[in-house]
Amino acid sequence: MIERRTFDSLGGADHGWLKAKHHFSFASYNDPGRMGWGALRVWNDDTIAAQAGFPPHPHADMEIITYVREGAITHRDNLGNEGRTEAGDVQVMSAGTGITHSEYNVEPGVTRIFQIWIIPDESGKPPSWGARPFPKGERSGRFVALASGFKEDTEALPLRTDARVLGATLKAGDTVEYALGADRHAYLVPSSGSVEINGTRLDARDGAAIRDETALRITAIEDAELVLVDTAP
Repeated sequence: MIERRTFDSLGGADHGWLKAKHHFSFASYNDPGRMGWGALRVWNDDTIAAQAGFPPHPHADMEIITYVREGAITHRDNLGNEGRTEAGDVQVMSAGTGITHSEYNVEPGVTRIFQIWIIPDESGKPPSWGARPFPKGERSGRFVALASGFKEDTEALPLRTDARVLGATLKAGDTVEYALGADRHAYLVPSSGSVEINGTRLDARDGAAIRDETALRITAIEDAELVLVDTAP
């Protein structure tokens, strides 16, 4: 089962400095049919104006992954962590028992991010934050685990949940395959470009909610950058 969710059908809000689109219910957007997908709870597509951002605010008991599509985001938190994550790179914040952080675009142009929230397997763990680069050339024609709760994904940022976040870049005409367990849920979004997944077309920033598909075969209609979440149901 693959349910295409077109970009135009997503919820959203325009705050001036922030233009947000929500794949799942979030803030003032409430759709009972889009409350999450397996353990995946939030997928926000945010465009943040230059010299603007999210002031300090708290989180708890959530795995929060930020995938930077364009520009850069600067993170600070009450644990003393500070870092700048730029386009193509990823940061993970395990909120655990509680963390307060800010995220600002201090760049001269807009920053565009995907922010993905996944419910952790257990609560009560200490909070943490980390980031690392993932050169797009190393993802050419294949999926690379960017963040993962699986021990075998040794190069990925760690997650405290039975899930992985993957990235791939494809040239037009290229095909990549991904084996999805029979009991798993997946959600795929092209950051750019258009693809066909098991016969269903997705354009840039559309979402595909996937289950009961043991193998995903994705062919690029045009050059594409992909982000995929594979999670427990």
